[in-house]
Amino acid sequence: MFQSGPREHTPESHKKKKNVPTMGGIFVLSTVIISCFLWGNLSKLNLWIGILSLLLFGIIGLIDDLNKINKKKGISAKTKFILQLFFAFLIVLLMLYSGLSTNISFPFFKNFQPDLGLFFIFWAMFIIVGCSNAVNLTDGLDGLAIGSLISNFVTFSIIAFLAGHIKLASYLNIPYTGSSELVILGSALIGASFGFLWYNSYPAQIFMGDVGSLSLGACLASMALMTKQEILLIISGGLFVLETMSVIIQVFSFKFTGKRMFKMAPIHHHFELIGWPESKITTRFCIISIILSLLALITLKIR
Repeated sequence: MFQSGPREHTPESHKKKKNVPTMGGIFVLSTVIISCFLWGNLSKLNLWIGILSLLLFGIIGLIDDLNKINKKKGISAKTKFILQLFFAFLIVLLMLYSGLSTNISFPFFKNFQPDLGLFFIFWAMFIIVGCSNAVNLTDGLDGLAIGSLISNFVTFSIIAFLAGHIKLASYLNIPYTGSSELVILGSALIGASFGFLWYNSYPAQIFMGDVGSLSLGACLASMALMTKQEILLIISGGLFVLETMSVIIQVFSFKFTGKRMFKMAPIHHHFELIGWPESKITTRFCIISIILSLLALITLKIR
């Protein structure tokens, strides 16, 4: 089994995890894809787009993980970013080919749906790449990333069903997107994630690696885009946003003031260094993720 070394820039306590197997995301992806082939309607392009987002970003993570194992160093940030942009571009083109609208739906405002036109391509690429990297940053504690992803997959599976039912979509004043087949993808993601969490919960017996975090983040973003509720992803995925913003704030604070805002970023490491047990951080962060996901669902009725 592939062995992982501790991530760079992590607390000293993480060195004991250096012999924990990694790349468990391969099992999650395999389970999801096989389930979609067994239960999904393969004539639906949106289902294929979800699968493709898993595969393409999984390839990036796989290359990065293998380099870390064999060469003790992952691919460069520039190379990873270029690959992410290219694959995101391909995914967005497929979305537009499938007939996806270039309008954006805003929570609380049923009649405010601006059309971005061609700018939608850049907007959607930003959502996919941003979410993929945000989940990757969150994947630093046992069970944290996968636990937070589960509530988001549940949220967007429900939204996919609602947006795929013309009467329910009309009742809730949300765009009808014909996305009901994404419920199969979302259900497979939920089931596979729970299965992985069984072994990834503290103390972890296996890590998902970049092959898991990058692909699952990209797939979540694709589900949000194909249901026309990507703004809700900012709410339901607020924990991922917080983790990302903590890194950005840390970098800018140190660059311009010479001082660090947090003891270590992402922010879950900050709480580790002030004495919180790892299991408590994971539990509390996952609770926050569940609350934010429920909040995102509630906004569907408040329009």
